[in-house]
Amino acid sequence: MLESVERQRTIGRFAWVMAWFGLVAGQLHALARHNTVDGKGDLELPLTRLWSDPARSALKPLLDWANPDTVYLTYGKIWLPVFVAFTLCAFVVHRRRRPVGFEKWAWRVALTGYVWACVGVFCDYWTQFGTYNAFFETAFLITLPGLLLTLIGSTMLGIALLRSGLTPKLPAWLLALQIPLALGIAQVTSMGSMALPVIFAFGIYGHQMARERTYTEVVGAATVARPSQRSVRNG
Repeated sequence: MLESVERQRTIGRFAWVMAWFGLVAGQLHALARHNTVDGKGDLELPLTRLWSDPARSALKPLLDWANPDTVYLTYGKIWLPVFVAFTLCAFVVHRRRRPVGFEKWAWRVALTGYVWACVGVFCDYWTQFGTYNAFFETAFLITLPGLLLTLIGSTMLGIALLRSGLTPKLPAWLLALQIPLALGIAQVTSMGSMALPVIFAFGIYGHQMARERTYTEVVGAATVARPSQRSVRNG
């Protein structure tokens, strides 16, 4: 499934687009949370309140079309395609790397965490609709191990990729610093956005893959260019 170069490019584009989608739509989800009973506690954090209060006022039509819980659960569903996108891209990057040693184990922990996180996001939001049901607490318990594995695995993987010298280095740094970045993000917005460093790390790798030119394309472009160059000289 992941062997086709064109399919890898498609997954790369998907990861890049969904990273930006998650950055924007994820904040709408955070604002919806701040209108719920449980989410109002987040506003005790000064940085959260600083942007959330004016944003909720400006975007009120997007937040008051139903009761707060329904709006929150509905916007929460955006995280599943975002998580699936970066997870698929992670599998593509892993396939291309063919890792050994510490990096091999880092990939195993990270990929397990990413798949588990996708399952957790599905359980958190796609099993809940107009209101919370009895499965919600169980879904949260399912999500926690995926979160821990994602944090630990991403950190390990980032360190391994930095040691290997893989370029560009920004994604590796985002992965290596996932834990402090996640803690910082939690002071400003909601828990879903804590995954943004990982999401953007693989979004950047995906963007790089989507822009790659194959040997056939390079040769083909050179073949087309030569006649036009001769024509210029003859003219």
